[in-house]
Amino acid sequence: MDFEEAHGLWFGRHSAERSGERRGRLLRGHHFAEKLFVQNVWWPLFQSLEHLHPEYEIYDWNRKSQFLDFAFLPPNGPQIGVECDGFQSHIKDMDREKFSYALNRDNFLTGMGWRMLHFSFDDIQQRPEVCRMLLQLVLAPYLAKNASASDLISGEKEVLRLAWRLGRPLRPKDVVNHFDVNFRTAQKLLISLSGKGLIKPVCSKERVRYYEVNSMRPEQLC
Repeated sequence: MDFEEAHGLWFGRHSAERSGERRGRLLRGHHFAEKLFVQNVWWPLFQSLEHLHPEYEIYDWNRKSQFLDFAFLPPNGPQIGVECDGFQSHIKDMDREKFSYALNRDNFLTGMGWRMLHFSFDDIQQRPEVCRMLLQLVLAPYLAKNASASDLISGEKEVLRLAWRLGRPLRPKDVVNHFDVNFRTAQKLLISLSGKGLIKPVCSKERVRYYEVNSMRPEQLC
């Protein structure tokens, strides 16, 4: 299924499930910038829109209804809110009261267990690879914890977390130094993770030089 077909089905399903102001907000709010985020950032990483909710209604400390551009809500997983911020509407035209409210709202949601992510429209449009990298970095602990590898042994999980934290290709030497294990043990862990499709070896002159973390889909969180 290509992006346009998946997006149409996803948007249509959310529209059909809503009524009143919640449906009206979806039809008014999910426009060019929001669709571009899904197309340029989310879809290339995950090839799925499962558990991603557009124009998601939340309430502030005064029980005032607000809408997040997106909420990612996998079962038994994190609550992650995503906002696509344009410079004109979110910065240039924002007065002091709106600025304070925006900060307080994010602080309130953090206290309620949300993790909030903000991406600028300029980056979504012109530098989506930066957005993808940052999104993947934030989701990494949850992806690593709940990956298809529900059968991962403890040592493999820790190596996978190390790979995400480093933010660069993982070498056997990194595993040796970080976990104080011998080279054979490090190599065994890396080969096992590679065999499960969670990391991929990068070779030079027929020799594995380092490993890169593979992207994982949101449904692997279930």
